[in-house]
Amino acid sequence: MTALRISPAVADAFPDTLIAVVTATGLNGREAWPRTAAAVEVLEQDLATGAWTPADESDPRIEAWHTAYRSFGTNPRRIRPSVDALGRRLAKKGTLPRINPAVDSYNVVSVRHALPAGAFDLDHVTGDVEIRHADGTETFTPLGEPGTVENPRTGEIVYTDSTDVLTRHWNHRDAHRTRVTEDSTHVAFVLETLHATRDGHLLAAAAGELRDLLGEHSARVTVHHLGPAHPQATL
Repeated sequence: MTALRISPAVADAFPDTLIAVVTATGLNGREAWPRTAAAVEVLEQDLATGAWTPADESDPRIEAWHTAYRSFGTNPRRIRPSVDALGRRLAKKGTLPRINPAVDSYNVVSVRHALPAGAFDLDHVTGDVEIRHADGTETFTPLGEPGTVENPRTGEIVYTDSTDVLTRHWNHRDAHRTRVTEDSTHVAFVLETLHATRDGHLLAAAAGELRDLLGEHSARVTVHHLGPAHPQATL
């Protein structure tokens, strides 16, 4: 079993953090996911008709992440939170990228609710996962760049396991090693807010939508919530 925890230092620095972890076991990414495909199409249609637009950095949900990034030394206009980057891409191109059904599912939920999302193939995670400040000695291989090795800056918030960094800048970019593919069968999806008091209901709704999209193509789906009061969950 893999534990996911928030370090005491991160919990202290961001006391209203809430993270939903949706874990799918027996995931089947090789079959068609019509509900996910339909959700993506509806989102794109809503954008095209003006019925909905992605949140930008003036939105409090995005602005909070910009403030957090600056607090640990990252310029959020150069290295953007994942949901900010995805929303900007969607607004420019009019379409979401199609990666695979599982990734498409968390992307559509993320951008619809303006909440950062990511995922880890648990079969490629080593040991437990922790959200903590980097000490600068860790290594990171970015998604899609298997030949690249980076070192996070000291103080940068990262997801790590016992091998190396899984996500840099808290939620900017995931690692290549634990990427979710069509063949991933045991996956932890994370959705995050820094303001549970204000946006906890949005996080709950987003986690429920993602659980429903995954449920038709998984043997089992569970949802855990992490925050300073409950900083660890076993996946």
